[in-house]
Amino acid sequence: MKTMSFTAKDVMTLRQKTALGMMDCKQALAASNGDMEAAEQWLRVKLKGKMDKRTERAAGEGRIGIAVAGDGAAIIELRTETDFTARNESFVSLVDDLAKAALSLPAGAVEPTESISKRIDDIRMTTGENVSFARGEHLQGGRFGRYIHHDGKRAALIQIGGEADEAVLTGICQHIVAHVPPPVGISSDDVASETVERIRADAIAEAQASGKPAEIAQKMAGYSLGEADLLR
Repeated sequence: MKTMSFTAKDVMTLRQKTALGMMDCKQALAASNGDMEAAEQWLRVKLKGKMDKRTERAAGEGRIGIAVAGDGAAIIELRTETDFTARNESFVSLVDDLAKAALSLPAGAVEPTESISKRIDDIRMTTGENVSFARGEHLQGGRFGRYIHHDGKRAALIQIGGEADEAVLTGICQHIVAHVPPPVGISSDDVASETVERIRADAIAEAQASGKPAEIAQKMAGYSLGEADLLR
């Protein structure tokens, strides 16, 4: 008769850590001689094939995270299948953690590290959904403005040189997120110069009407025309 090297409490602990079924956790502990860490790895290997199949499913929901520290700022987007998962506390926490982790990576486009990929695999395993790292950017130098809409699906991060009031920078970001311009061309070469000037004049007038100083109105007009270093 074979003696179990783990208890029912161990099974519950593994289940709480992985959010997987009792039988899966029991099987993992049995295969790992009761070693909790080895059991987690066993489950990861066993479920790898299932998780890879999920990448074929559409991931139309997600969340954006922004982190700013010192002279660096990062913005990342994580995609998933359902709004229910995107609003889950664990998912929100993961997005925030990955944005902070991006600050330690080289400036430029964020490439997921092994550690980031492992954490994404963890949440894919526990949610049963296709979760993926969509995109990210790490900016260095200058000052930053940021804004994340309440749904977490839209956000803006801007980088400027020189000084600017934080409230102004936040306002510019809110303006960017709220503004959804109709397409007028595939590239700047497709847009007539008179159209560009009309859009600029309208943006300046709108900004001044809201009480913004002339200098800030000019900057906001530039952002409306896409003359900014940002990820939206």
